[in-house]
Amino acid sequence: MKENYTIPLLPLNFDLESKIVLKQLNKSHRRLAELKGIARTIPNERILISTLTLQEAKDSSELENIVTTQDDLYKAGLNLQQNIINASAKEVLDYREAIEKGFSLVRENKLLTNNVIKQIQLELEQNSAGFRTVPGTKLKRNDGEVVYTPPQDGNQILSYMQNLERFINDEDMSDLDPLIKMAIIHHQFESIHPFYDGNGRTGRIINVLYLVISGLLDLPILYLSRYITHHKAEYYYLIQAIREKGEDNAVEWENWILFILKGVEETAIETIRLVKGISDLMNQYKAILRPLFEKQYKHELLNNLFFHPYTKIEYMERDMMVERRTASKYLDKIVKAGLLHKEKIGNSNYYINIGLVHLFMNHSESASETPTIESIRE
Repeated sequence: MKENYTIPLLPLNFDLESKIVLKQLNKSHRRLAELKGIARTIPNERILISTLTLQEAKDSSELENIVTTQDDLYKAGLNLQQNIINASAKEVLDYREAIEKGFSLVRENKLLTNNVIKQIQLELEQNSAGFRTVPGTKLKRNDGEVVYTPPQDGNQILSYMQNLERFINDEDMSDLDPLIKMAIIHHQFESIHPFYDGNGRTGRIINVLYLVISGLLDLPILYLSRYITHHKAEYYYLIQAIREKGEDNAVEWENWILFILKGVEETAIETIRLVKGISDLMNQYKAILRPLFEKQYKHELLNNLFFHPYTKIEYMERDMMVERRTASKYLDKIVKAGLLHKEKIGNSNYYINIGLVHLFMNHSESASETPTIESIRE
């Protein structure tokens, strides 16, 4: 097995837009455009960013054997005094913070610089070590066999990352389609392996931020982690195949690019279904909440329930700008209507958006139907 791979400087010096790649490219772009349009039907973008980034954080972290449950994640997010956050849940929540931090940094100037990438990794790993400067990093299989040795010299790592930064941001450097570039960027980043920790998760965040700076999406809502998890062996095989082939690897690059493009198409289809489900569910809740609260109804009420799948009195106080007693009455009224489920941790209550949590559970199981109010009340 070949450990050493001479990472090429970008752009690559052979044609990557073959007939089969262009055919898949059209399918992937069509689905991305559909997702971009569907996302605009959700009136509050923070709802999608909050809910979908948490799903991605969970899926991406599982690739690194950081496993937690939806329930633990939502409870951890409540910051209840009696709630002790387990280590895995904290790492997943840090991942979500890293995505949101990255998005806030790139959305204005549409630049994904090395400084931004470092800030993402810092948020993710909670350390400021930056790019590797000390040799010794090797990628190993579960049995301990070394499969790949990334660059060891700090200056070389910096040089490769500067080249990658230019490739990401300088459109004059390459006229390749952005989705093909994203596939190349991902492989290049994982091969440089610039950080001591968090390279896989940082690389997956770079993917979605690149879609944003390229204008293919307005929000960071398409994540490949579930697709990669379901095709994990193929993912690692294709990454390694390019490294093992050496200079003459045009075929391996084509296979890798096709894998990523197919992942974009399939993930976009799943995300479209999920966003439609959220939109349908919000309309169902609104149809019940409007007559239930009459003149007291405000759109902040609906936003609260969907921004926080697990909500609490303090969130309702803040969002509705009401006193604690009133917020408590609001929540109990919604519980009585069958839209929320009330739970208790210590002396504090929290409230679960039953329909939204069911929707996420169905999404994880690749179900195609949105739950209805009638079904979740049963």
